[in-house]
Amino acid sequence: MSAEELSNRIEDFLIYLKKEKNYSNCTLRGYRADLRQFFDYFKEKKIALIDYNEIVQYLAFLLKYGAGPRSVARKLSALKSFFKFLKKSGVIPENFVQGIRSPKMKRHLPGFLTYNQISDTFEKIQDLRDRAIMEVLYSCGLRAGELVGLNLEDLDLNREEIRVKGKGRKERIVPLGRVALKAILKYLPERRQRCRDKPDTRALFLNYRGERLTTRSLQRIVRRYLINCANASGTNPHILRHSFATHLLEHGADLRAVQELLGHSSLATVQIYTHLTTKRLREIYQRAHPRAD
Repeated sequence: MSAEELSNRIEDFLIYLKKEKNYSNCTLRGYRADLRQFFDYFKEKKIALIDYNEIVQYLAFLLKYGAGPRSVARKLSALKSFFKFLKKSGVIPENFVQGIRSPKMKRHLPGFLTYNQISDTFEKIQDLRDRAIMEVLYSCGLRAGELVGLNLEDLDLNREEIRVKGKGRKERIVPLGRVALKAILKYLPERRQRCRDKPDTRALFLNYRGERLTTRSLQRIVRRYLINCANASGTNPHILRHSFATHLLEHGADLRAVQELLGHSSLATVQIYTHLTTKRLREIYQRAHPRAD
């Protein structure tokens, strides 16, 4: 099948990711951009048929002309998912992309905020909805897409827990902390006012129009409150998820329990936090132990 014919399957692939994998609109836009760039390259080079060697050449081209290893690895991941979908759909007989290895890159530890930074910042938030959002993100370690996807029926106030729909539509139950629960209870009367013209709205967190909050809006909300205690790269909602995991491990939580709470399928994904907490413990040791120097 020609490159042009394969490119016509991009939208089918994105629909599959949306319906079957529950991918966020932001992720879908990234996949679309990466795949369009890929096929534009072959169109410009006038290459009609795509094979293993041509894809390797494409990745080498990206690295040569300024794309970083992390960016290239992301683009390769999009290609692997796309060609896996094509094979599964019977469009191609073989997924020759699967054997291509990602470029080596340094592993960066995720950033996190200290508990005091979080506590001091949250205490200053006057808006009831925003306070509830920040408390739930930190208390439950949610991804941005998971938080905006919460519905009212996902709340179980009696059991003090929420049902979270994660990647691949996998559901998990996460306990609500006492402070987060209190913040939600304060916000709910305001929520009823926001959606009185739209009583069928299921979303837990609403914008000023009474509609479901978007991921982009959530990013702006989190940035507004974290900009004074973190640099610009540390104001993404994900930093509260990292802080959630780090603080749990620092206080002795089991690694597998943290894995379940985060909704990760692999324990290896969570183990990066052990490096982070070990680094922090080493700093404490260097400051506090009389024979550390």
